[in-house]
Amino acid sequence: MTSDILIIGGGAAGLMAAYGAGSALFRAGKTAQVTVLEKMPRPGRKIMITGKGRCNFTNVKSWNDFSRHIRTNPNVLRPAFYNLTPQALISLFAANGMRAVVERGDRAFPASYHASDVVDTLVRMAGKVGANLVQDASVDSIKYQENKKLYSVTCSNGKEYTARVLILATGGLSYPSTGSTGDGYAWAESFGHTLTECFPSLTALVPDGYKSAKAAGTDGPKHIDRSVPMEKMGKYLCGNKLKNCGLRLVIDGNTSEEEFGDVEFTDGGIEGPVVFQVSRKAVKALRNGSKVYLELDLKAGVRASELSARLSELWKAIRSDERSRGRSEKNLLTVLLGKLLPWDLVDGFLFCHPEILPAKKGRNGRFFEVDLAALAVALQRWKMDIAGYVGYERCVVTAGGVAMSEIDPKTLSSKKQENVFFCGELLDMDADTGGFNLHLAFSTGYLAGQSASERV
Repeated sequence: MTSDILIIGGGAAGLMAAYGAGSALFRAGKTAQVTVLEKMPRPGRKIMITGKGRCNFTNVKSWNDFSRHIRTNPNVLRPAFYNLTPQALISLFAANGMRAVVERGDRAFPASYHASDVVDTLVRMAGKVGANLVQDASVDSIKYQENKKLYSVTCSNGKEYTARVLILATGGLSYPSTGSTGDGYAWAESFGHTLTECFPSLTALVPDGYKSAKAAGTDGPKHIDRSVPMEKMGKYLCGNKLKNCGLRLVIDGNTSEEEFGDVEFTDGGIEGPVVFQVSRKAVKALRNGSKVYLELDLKAGVRASELSARLSELWKAIRSDERSRGRSEKNLLTVLLGKLLPWDLVDGFLFCHPEILPAKKGRNGRFFEVDLAALAVALQRWKMDIAGYVGYERCVVTAGGVAMSEIDPKTLSSKKQENVFFCGELLDMDADTGGFNLHLAFSTGYLAGQSASERV
């Protein structure tokens, strides 16, 4: 089958590239064939799980604020952003039947809070401008016929496609079950492109003692697969969520990053918005052999002196309560912690901080006595040595990819290979959680599609 523009990958970037190319050709009055090859039975599989199925598809911050959340190459992505701003994307979706709502942090969601609406809208948009979507089309090889100036693509089902212009939108390595298995990296290298080292980002970090194993995984020397069983610490903490928590990332003894927000303990490790924010630096440091730990401040905004006074006041009240008569020190400490923490977290917190209830020697043998000073420190400086991280199997985005220095930022065309364009997670670009990564996928896809149409 012969097309004018062939797009490999039917995710966020690929579907938007199809719309960008098709709409530009339509406006120019050109008749041309745009084909999208998607390896999975349905397109947009990764979009479907974004934001736990709610799909935070963009963030409406201005460029100055938006760009601060891009971890690599923000200036190179400026043309794509202004070519399709968050407001323009919301309007485009609305014109095609999908309204949006904007929540805290300038995050935009479909009004239905169903990620499927985003996928359905993209497919509808691509079809409206004449793009042909082919599913179950896993690409095996790409060859360039120099004499014909033509790209020849062979799929695993034996079908062949040719095109003058090629757009690679294959995604990164994160969530391989959705079809993102890094196929595009090898094809980029075959065209002479350099790859920046890839590693998982926006992922769970695994505290020491949380999981049963610390052996090297396939995604790096500190990769601990999410399927690895939890130890006692993990079982105690898993399922707990902390709101308005301070977080400090320390690498080789130096504070690298500080955040404030929500933290969640899961079967993977410690995650949530603020952990995801620091995970990029943490993963990179772990892969480089650095010592990494997190400090949680469960009483952020409270001065140490105020917390100590509050603990003394609560402890005095508990000890003097008639209901405390005859109860053990540990039992009374549990009552105190119940006033300070979510109840389900108490046992896990105690397990992680035995220094709060140290054993002492007395005339009649050992006894236990609550150390309020140690408790105050534990509440505001809960230290967790990080043993590893969850890899591509459940990370949100892949850091690294095709070097942006070899891409024309105004068109996203290759500087190495004629009539090849790149977009989406395949590129060396990644950002914080909060709709930034998906918007970069949409905006780079749109620009790559429009630019490709000019080559027809």
